[in-house]
Amino acid sequence: MIRSLAARLPGETATLDAQVLLAHVTGRSRAWLLSHPELSLTPEQEKNLETDIHQLQAGKPLPYVLGHWEFFGLDFSVTPEVLIPRPETELLIETALAHTRTHPKTYPRFLDVGTGSGIIPITLAVHVPHAELVATDISSAALAVARANAEKHGVTERVRFIEADLLPDDLQPATFDLLTANLPYIPTETLKELEVFGKEPTLALDGGPDGLDLIRRLLARITANNAPGSSILLEIEARQGLAVKELARQAFPAADVQIKKDLAGHDRLAVINTKLLW
Repeated sequence: MIRSLAARLPGETATLDAQVLLAHVTGRSRAWLLSHPELSLTPEQEKNLETDIHQLQAGKPLPYVLGHWEFFGLDFSVTPEVLIPRPETELLIETALAHTRTHPKTYPRFLDVGTGSGIIPITLAVHVPHAELVATDISSAALAVARANAEKHGVTERVRFIEADLLPDDLQPATFDLLTANLPYIPTETLKELEVFGKEPTLALDGGPDGLDLIRRLLARITANNAPGSSILLEIEARQGLAVKELARQAFPAADVQIKKDLAGHDRLAVINTKLLW
């Protein structure tokens, strides 16, 4: 069944997608499916499977068809109003968790800007049980998904969501120990050439002509509120390392700025430490 289903699905990952889709429709694990090739579907399951296949054939990404996707070992609800979680963002989580271990506080405070589905603050809340978190996003639809995910993972009481364009006027970044952001960073013309264009929300992808519009604005907002007391983690596009490093040094001349690479060897994370603690 998996082989015949894969033949109907688009893309290079058709076999894996077929396994995931069957697991979703039947409520079984992929391992169970592989060990039971004789599986037959109920009429209702066949109907649901056909609906999902048609959506995939029409170009809808698999996570949106499923309605959920895994990130850092946790399951998150996703809709077309939010980006699909990607493994590259796990570097930001790993770096943030390393910071909490090397600079422990009884009640650390984290601020996530442009939170989308909430994967960053919610994952941090799950792994740092005493942390207090604030997350912002300009999209009310995205925040609705994030709030649902916070409830799903039992961290609603510790993560406060705010609708705002980057930062609300009354929020002081200096009161947080760590500021994280995975803002839109794809250059406009580059985005138009990518497969995700038109399939995932452009608002969450388009970073302007050079991909740095939102990052510039965020750094300007932080410096306008005086020197921040928090370290800053910014996910970036693979070709932006030098440019973001220069922007960070202009904003915070005395800061230690590092660019960390992902598992593929690409620039992926800007670490800006204004306290020189890293």
